[in-house]
Amino acid sequence: MAEPTLVVRRKSRPASVRKRSRALVQPSAVCSPVARKRLSSGGERSPAEAPCSIDSEEDMFGDFDSFCGNDSLLAHLEDIEHKYQQDKNTDAQAAGDIVLGNLESGICQKKEDNFSTSENKIALKADKEDAFQINANDPVDSKQELTESALDDLPSSQLLYFGKMDEFSSGSRISPVSERSNQCVNSCSDKIRSPLSFCPDTDHRNRPTDFSSDSKLDLFKTESLKDHLKSAMTGNAKAQTLQVSKTKQLKEAVLSEEICVARKTIESPSVDIGPFYGLPSKVKDLFRQLRGIEKLYEWQHDCLMLESLQQRKNLIYSLPTSGGKTLVAEIIILQELLCRQKDVLMILPYVAIVQEKVRGLSSFGVELGFLVEEYAGSKGRFPPIKRRIKKSLYIATIEKGHALVNSLIETERINDLGLVVVDELHMLGEGSRGATLEITLAKILYTSKNTQIIGMSATLNNVGDLQKFLQAEYYTNNFRPVELKEYIKIRDTIYAVDSKTENGFTFSRLLNFKYSSNLEKADPDHIIALVTEVIPKYSCLVFCPTKKNCENVASMVCKYLKKEFRAHREKEKGDLIKNLKNIGNGSICPVLLQTIPFGVAYHHSGLTNDERKSIEEAYSAGVLCLLACTATLAAGVNLPARRVILRAPYVASDFLKKNQYKQMIGRAGRAGIDSAGESILIVQEKDKHLVQGLVNSPLENCYSNLLLELNKGMQSLLLSLVGLKIAVTHEEVDNFMCSTLLGVQQQLLSKEKSLSEITKEGLENLIEKGLLKGRISEKEHNSKCILTITPLGKATYKGSIDLAYCNLLYRELKKGLEGLILESNLHLLYLTTPYDMTSDFRPDWMIYLRQFNQLSTAEQKVADIVGVPESFITKKASGQAIRKNVDSAVVNRLYLSFVLYTLLKETNIWSVAEKFNMSRGYVQNLLNSAASFTSCVLHFCEELEEFWVYKALLTELTKQLTYCVKTELIPLMEVAGVLEARAKQLYNAGYKTVAHLANAHPGTLVKMIEHLSLRQAKQIVSSAKMLLSEKAEALQEEVEELLKVPTDIPGTC
Repeated sequence: MAEPTLVVRRKSRPASVRKRSRALVQPSAVCSPVARKRLSSGGERSPAEAPCSIDSEEDMFGDFDSFCGNDSLLAHLEDIEHKYQQDKNTDAQAAGDIVLGNLESGICQKKEDNFSTSENKIALKADKEDAFQINANDPVDSKQELTESALDDLPSSQLLYFGKMDEFSSGSRISPVSERSNQCVNSCSDKIRSPLSFCPDTDHRNRPTDFSSDSKLDLFKTESLKDHLKSAMTGNAKAQTLQVSKTKQLKEAVLSEEICVARKTIESPSVDIGPFYGLPSKVKDLFRQLRGIEKLYEWQHDCLMLESLQQRKNLIYSLPTSGGKTLVAEIIILQELLCRQKDVLMILPYVAIVQEKVRGLSSFGVELGFLVEEYAGSKGRFPPIKRRIKKSLYIATIEKGHALVNSLIETERINDLGLVVVDELHMLGEGSRGATLEITLAKILYTSKNTQIIGMSATLNNVGDLQKFLQAEYYTNNFRPVELKEYIKIRDTIYAVDSKTENGFTFSRLLNFKYSSNLEKADPDHIIALVTEVIPKYSCLVFCPTKKNCENVASMVCKYLKKEFRAHREKEKGDLIKNLKNIGNGSICPVLLQTIPFGVAYHHSGLTNDERKSIEEAYSAGVLCLLACTATLAAGVNLPARRVILRAPYVASDFLKKNQYKQMIGRAGRAGIDSAGESILIVQEKDKHLVQGLVNSPLENCYSNLLLELNKGMQSLLLSLVGLKIAVTHEEVDNFMCSTLLGVQQQLLSKEKSLSEITKEGLENLIEKGLLKGRISEKEHNSKCILTITPLGKATYKGSIDLAYCNLLYRELKKGLEGLILESNLHLLYLTTPYDMTSDFRPDWMIYLRQFNQLSTAEQKVADIVGVPESFITKKASGQAIRKNVDSAVVNRLYLSFVLYTLLKETNIWSVAEKFNMSRGYVQNLLNSAASFTSCVLHFCEELEEFWVYKALLTELTKQLTYCVKTELIPLMEVAGVLEARAKQLYNAGYKTVAHLANAHPGTLVKMIEHLSLRQAKQIVSSAKMLLSEKAEALQEEVEELLKVPTDIPGTC
């Protein structure tokens, strides 16, 4: 006969009434007589229902309901105890048997996760975790499992009581159920103490439990169950509430457990890869919460399931723009960080994209416990801090990624890098930056056999060469979430691009827009007709050949738009104008002031960083519906549109390349918003045949640039190979060169000379410059002549200094030591002004003289020291003839240092641009380049002992140039995504430190800060948390290093 059940029941009641009511016990169910919670009929109890603290108004059981039944509780207990002692053989079903599920088994149990793909409804099926439903009518024989959710809110004393009672119930024999119960209680107690301290341990789990039956039974006899229960419940009432929610702690424990399981699973050859591609289910939840991604596309699933990826082979994959390539890369990155516990390097083409990605992934880092570090501009630590616990995701530009890899090779830590992801892989074929990217990847391939390389691009053609270079598999798909329709416009006729026809075009329609004679003259290309078909309801991008053309198109369109366009989101557009005025300290571009009320703006490098960010945010939010932009937007941040118009098939004066064309039209069509995307290329009759070739031709091939970019390519590579001791003889260098893209393509690119001859010439050139030591001759070609690097050569490659300027920089720094003027930072600014910005620049001589005269006497001496006398400036300003030759590069460089000097004093790009008659975009670019170059000069000086005096000076100057704001704003601007205007808003609102931001509530930020969306607020808070965590980790590493006991203490064995 079944014994009566005792149930701890939670009843709903008014919040104001804190008393318990009695209810009948259903005698039909058989379960443990020990009290347990019963979940409500609605399923799992809401996490919001946390146990409340006990006060004098409540009964002693706090938030747990009282025991219930027809008879006295104690009488029930005595009855049960009596029956138990009469029948020892039924101890597994008696009062002492607590049926608790195997907690670890419940956590590790895989959840059924029907993660369907878009078309074929591919489902990833895993076992469903159904541990939260407790059926009171199930018999004991079913070995019902009570999982972690059922124990979430039990007080610690109750858990300890369960443990003790479990031992009693195991007196005469140990059943499998009771063994699991014991593990569950112990595991739960341990996790409450340290929620992240456990991982499945098979040996521990299968270890036999040793009990003494007689002693346990005797103890049970002497101590009444009634006494135990009374004692435990009294302890519950007196126990202090834990400061940290056990629900939260156990959730963290579940995440840690899932990561451990995923790590083991992903390392095994089995195809069963767990809840979410080998990752914890929390990752899927984060993609849903932070990105709004509910399911993957079919191609994304196929790509992630590739056998080559499971085997950790290198992979190149190519899809059209907007196909979702980045999501696949991010999932692979998270697998590496969380499951394989390796660092990851992500290489992106531009600083703005690096900063955007740092903001986007910081939220994942905060939630999943890894660090996100920015390597762009002047930011980045070389070598990076070696983390003992958390792993790092380095997000870097091409140049900073190369420097980072060099530092890891030098410190023999390259194997810590488990994965390298390269976005826009086609940039291998683009000038000096392509050469730097090729060098970086070649070094990784040569020095680390354990580092996986993933490359992605929308525009690849000669994939065979790239596969051979990267030793990679290839995956491609033509999938696009939104259909793209390509058109060209000649006069007032629009043709659809159709590769099946003879000339590549088929008639589509005539433009239906009435033009007056004046409008026809102002807009001969019918841009107004094309844009008004989509705006303001939908968005539109107009790509223009030049910056000036962007501004002219924006102004022209607004001049002829109807007044109704001004009414669309009028308030938000007024707020945008107000925000831009704040950025410019009261100044705003007159073109933007005219165009923004119509929802139109321009976007090019002539904007400041703050202006560009504000315009991009307004466009993304739909406040602006039309942007006239240059080609740089196509490869920059993601700003899609319903319609993309190409103003002309030119970039500046160069005819459009197929890769550029594909990048631009790829912005058409927004996934989840538009049903289709359109691109329209405006063509003049004279260019018709060229455009036919453009739209029907294949993509351009990707060729190595190591030979074309001699200083930043071949010679830079050879210098660093010897400096890093990757290759120190001519023979070893030849072997390395065969593994580069140039080595793969040498028959195409070096027909006149062999690769070995080119290498020999490069090494000899470096020896002549004093950067390498050794001898290379025909007779010694087959000998083992060792090459070594000179101190100057080492400083050059570690500082990433262009070989064309390294000797000049050394001479100028050496000369500076003879009489460095430190009354102000003008002399230092001259030494760190970028050389490559002086060639295409012509100073305004009247402004030059005016600025020179405003300098102090000591500061004017700087001009004499560098070789620009006052008389020269005066004569040039007055138009007199100059007999004495003065180096124009030095003259131009000094002028640019005047701009930087004024900028650091006034910290206002607008006023400095007006003062020197320059565009504010040029001043912004000069500032960014100077900050980056100053960081390079600092690393250069660190390698040369004679330049020790520059180290402290350049460290501070780098920080000033990086932020160029008042000192109090610098801490806030260290947070990714916070520029000067936003930093001022935050500071004025009382958020004065990174800690303030890290602990801020996003909703409160939105209320207190104008023009800040909730998404932006969340990103700022996450970025601040990540920065704070990174700094704390760095300090902890430093502490541990200091306290580390040396292994070579004299006198010890």
